[in-house]
Amino acid sequence: MEKNQQELKKGLLPRHVQFIALAGMIGTGIFKGSSDTLNIAGPSVVFTYLIGGLLLFIVMAALGEMAIAFPNNNVQLLLNKAFGFRISFITGWLYWINWTIVTVVELLAAGSFLQFWYPSVPLWLLSLFCAAVIIGINLTQVKYYGELEFWFAGIKIVALIAFIALGSLIIFGIFPSNIEDPLSNYTAHGGFFPHGVSGMMSAFLVVMFSYGGAELIGVAVTETKDAGRVIPSIIKGAVWRVIIFYIFPILIICGIMPWDKVTGVDSPFVQVFSLSGLPGAAHIMNFVLLTAVLSAANSGIYATSRTLYSMGKTGVAPKRLAKISKTGIPLIGILIATVSILIGVFLAYMSPDQVISYLMTIPGFTIMLIWIGICSAQLKLRSQYKQQPAFRVKWFPFTTIFAILALSMIFIGFMLSPNNLIGSTVCLIIVGILVLLSFVVKNNRTAMK
Repeated sequence: MEKNQQELKKGLLPRHVQFIALAGMIGTGIFKGSSDTLNIAGPSVVFTYLIGGLLLFIVMAALGEMAIAFPNNNVQLLLNKAFGFRISFITGWLYWINWTIVTVVELLAAGSFLQFWYPSVPLWLLSLFCAAVIIGINLTQVKYYGELEFWFAGIKIVALIAFIALGSLIIFGIFPSNIEDPLSNYTAHGGFFPHGVSGMMSAFLVVMFSYGGAELIGVAVTETKDAGRVIPSIIKGAVWRVIIFYIFPILIICGIMPWDKVTGVDSPFVQVFSLSGLPGAAHIMNFVLLTAVLSAANSGIYATSRTLYSMGKTGVAPKRLAKISKTGIPLIGILIATVSILIGVFLAYMSPDQVISYLMTIPGFTIMLIWIGICSAQLKLRSQYKQQPAFRVKWFPFTTIFAILALSMIFIGFMLSPNNLIGSTVCLIIVGILVLLSFVVKNNRTAMK
């Protein structure tokens, strides 16, 4: 294959990249995972989302700074530049595993939303249908993928704005509903902190899973036109929008219905509209939720295939993964993602009731490790910039060190928690295997030279 065929095409516009990152973050974490965070922390989970949003901003700022200082380098390449082959190998494959699991979770969630209309159809079959749709989208040229993702993400952003607006009108009594005294739900049922500060902190794992996807900007940078100019504004806009789209909906859900009445069967958003008494509103919202998780899964296929391509170029993965098709897509990476999805659907077939909850715990751990890696890379690479970029992390190095320490404390706390035994065990096994493989592959590379 010719050299120019080995490079990904710069077919993504700034609006594509911004919405791709938003699509990765606004998915199962808010529409389905919000029921888990509310059960863990009650209304106080909004503070968990605020703290997580602060850490998200620091991570994104560090990533944006490096993307400008080292053009055409995505997350995996930046980690390789900072720490060499072994760390790049571990984090690269960890990131691929993370997004593979996220994609499976999003598709299973899509299947569960379809069950709202087709309750007799098994989850695995509906998820398989959804997988076929998004794989077909990813087999198109990247500019068409970006355009479709722009409209996919746009639907759920408009829906969240409508949900915030309608919910606010209901809470303040402007819009008639069947709900009496909604404001009392914030102080009743155990108060705003029903499980105390420890409950609020315990929700961090799902919150980290929810915010995971922001770093997709760092994956898409190699396919973005004029990335150095547009990335800073994209990062600032994406972070604040996501924080707003998480915190306001959670407050509205807690106001309209008691937090302890939120179930994991249907999305809290659908439950709220069902309680509001609006005819057909629950069906409309369920359609939006379906679109939302399909959008996030779409971003997941993009992330996994581009990560494999990047690792193939640096030798972290087999070189054949760096080959692209005539239309400019990493076809082998997409095919591997397809196989991974089939495995996830099989797990849903074996254990349809537990599989989503189990899988959602793993990306929370892995995304924290990736974020720690991004901040650590920025801490090391800052002195190697040929010239200081206009967009930089403020109060460096204290801001970056704070993020590393905070993320590390959250990570260690959850690893030691007995409630996260399954997720902790799986995460440690994955990291342990990757560490061992990094030594094996590194030694083989040295022997071949």
